[in-house]
Amino acid sequence: MVRYITVKLLYMLFTLFILATATFFLMKVIPGNPFLGEKKLPTQIYNNIMEKYGFDQPLYKQYLKYMNNLIHFDLGTSMKSTHLTVNKIIHSSFSNSAKLGIAAIIVSIIAGIGLGIISALYHGKVIDHFTSILAVIGVSIPSFVIGPLLQYFLGVKLGWFHVAGLKGPLDYIMPTITLSALPIAFIARLTRSNMIEVMNAEFIKTAKSKGLAKSFIIYHHALRNAILPVVTYLGPMTANIITGSVVVEAIFGIAGLGKYFIDSVTNRDYTLIMGVTLFYAAILMIMRFCTDVAYVFVDPRIKLSGREGNA
Repeated sequence: MVRYITVKLLYMLFTLFILATATFFLMKVIPGNPFLGEKKLPTQIYNNIMEKYGFDQPLYKQYLKYMNNLIHFDLGTSMKSTHLTVNKIIHSSFSNSAKLGIAAIIVSIIAGIGLGIISALYHGKVIDHFTSILAVIGVSIPSFVIGPLLQYFLGVKLGWFHVAGLKGPLDYIMPTITLSALPIAFIARLTRSNMIEVMNAEFIKTAKSKGLAKSFIIYHHALRNAILPVVTYLGPMTANIITGSVVVEAIFGIAGLGKYFIDSVTNRDYTLIMGVTLFYAAILMIMRFCTDVAYVFVDPRIKLSGREGNA
C-alpha cells in the first residue's frame, strides 16, 4: 500500500514537471506578449514592464525562476490583474466551479446508474427503448446547445429560473443538467450493457435457483460486478466535469474558474494560463488515483499491490 502510494505520487510529480515545462515553453513560442495591445506603450514603460516580470532575462533563467516558484507553490501574479496572484484567483473562484461540479457529479452518478439498471431490467421493452433514446440525445447534443435551450424554455418562456448567475440554490438546476447530460448518458449506457451481461452470468442463475430475492440478487451480486467499469469512468468523468464547466460557466454567467481561464487565454495572461492548466492537471491525476483506490472498496478481490505494475 505504502509503496503503491509512493510510486503514484512520484509519477504525479514527474507528470506535473513535464506539463509545467511544456506549458512554459509553449507560452514563449506564441508570438507577442500580454503587453502588446492596440495602443502601443512608450518604449521606456514597455521596457520597465518587461524587466518587472523578468522577460528581459535569458530564457533559461526565466524557466529556473518559474520552477523555483512552483516548488514553493507560488504560481505567480496575474499579468492583467496585477493586484491578484494566481493562487488567490484559483482560491476565490474555484468554489463556484467546485459546487457546480459536485452537483453535476452526484446527479450523473445517481441518474446514470439508475437509468442503466432500469433499462437492463426491462431489456427490450418500451422503457428500455425510451432510456436508450435519452442516452443517445445526451451523448449527441453538446452542452453549448443544451444550455441555451434550457435558458430559453425554462428561464425565458416559463420563468422558473434566472437565465444567468447563481442567485439561489434553484439556479444550480439548469447548469447542473447541462453539465451532467453527457455523463448521465454515458454511465446509463455503460451500466445497462454490463448489467445485461452480468444478469445472464452463471452465478446469477445459481443465485436465482437458490430462491434469493430479486432485489438482493440485483444489488448484492449483479450491480457490484456491473459497476466496476463505471468506477473506472468516474475518475476521468469528475475531472472532465470540473474542467468542462468552462463552457457552462460562460453560458450561464457563473463567476467560476472557467471565466478566468477564458479571459487569460484572450488576454495572453501567461502566468494565469499556466497556473490554471497545472491546477486542472493535478485534479485529473488525483481523480485517477482515487479511482484506483475505489476499486478496492467496490471489489475486495482487487488489491492495490496487484495494480502497482500498472502504475
